[in-house]
Amino acid sequence: MKLRMLGGLEVSALGFGCMGLNTTYGKPLEHAEGVRMIQAAVERGVTFFDTAEVYGPYINEELVGDALAPHRDRVVIATKFGFGINADGSRYGLDSRPETFRKAVEGSLTRLKVDSIDLLYQHRVDPNVPIEDVAGGVRELIAQGKVKHWGLSEASAQTIRRAHAIQPVAAVQSEYSLWTRDVEHNGILAACEEFGIGFVPWSPLGAGFLTGAITPDTKIDPSDFRNAGPRFSPEARAANMALVDVLKQIAGGKRATPAQLALAWLLAKKPWIVPIPGTTKLHRLEENLGATDVVLTSSDMQEIDATLSRIPVEGQRLQQAALNLVDS
Repeated sequence: MKLRMLGGLEVSALGFGCMGLNTTYGKPLEHAEGVRMIQAAVERGVTFFDTAEVYGPYINEELVGDALAPHRDRVVIATKFGFGINADGSRYGLDSRPETFRKAVEGSLTRLKVDSIDLLYQHRVDPNVPIEDVAGGVRELIAQGKVKHWGLSEASAQTIRRAHAIQPVAAVQSEYSLWTRDVEHNGILAACEEFGIGFVPWSPLGAGFLTGAITPDTKIDPSDFRNAGPRFSPEARAANMALVDVLKQIAGGKRATPAQLALAWLLAKKPWIVPIPGTTKLHRLEENLGATDVVLTSSDMQEIDATLSRIPVEGQRLQQAALNLVDS
């Protein structure tokens, strides 16, 4: 497995997004199955694993902690704080008050079975807490040895700059893929490049749509978040199949799958970009990892960008309620 740098963190060129193993994407895997899936990724060279306190809540961190405990010296674990969580597991909005995220970190340390969190993200920017206060609080946790590096998720370029001035940011995480390219135009990638910050695209396969495995007729489980996603309505899926058809055509010329092409495109964008696709299936894991062997030249990249620029994407990337939580 090739390696890349996220700020001062060395990680595998492809990470693994653990959220969908037991939350969010419909029927969860049994705990033991999830453990085996994560460990299969380790065995194949993946060293970077992403989770969050709010996934479940808590159960995804517990899964990651159990799976990676035997491999602690070989892996980098990223988790996130920033959502207010009630005693019954429901959310009450964003909450990055120092007392809240210090408590969150203590919980994450326990669930992940670690003495220090390798990469701690603010999951969403809390408009009620100045980012300088959050950065200062994380700096104290780093001084205490409870956190090694910190990052921001779905933060604006301005917020990244303000945060980095207080405590250097190792990584920024935002949605980025062949059908979600906002970060190319809103200054986020530019800020990362300016400050030497790594970038982690979440949902690099468009929540599975860019793999070609989802069609307008695919039945989506009612508990799967995509069931209410604007891009996953039957009408939007029908319109967006035009993009997948082009991906299949281009990928075929590279003897790759659409998923491999989508991931290789991200890897070719910048050497400090580390996508974190997730999956519950071993054959999909192996397919995704094959993307690191797909070589895209500058002319390939120009062809892909020019071709896809002529295909409009139908639907917002997230429900409006979720978009309202994105820093802008």
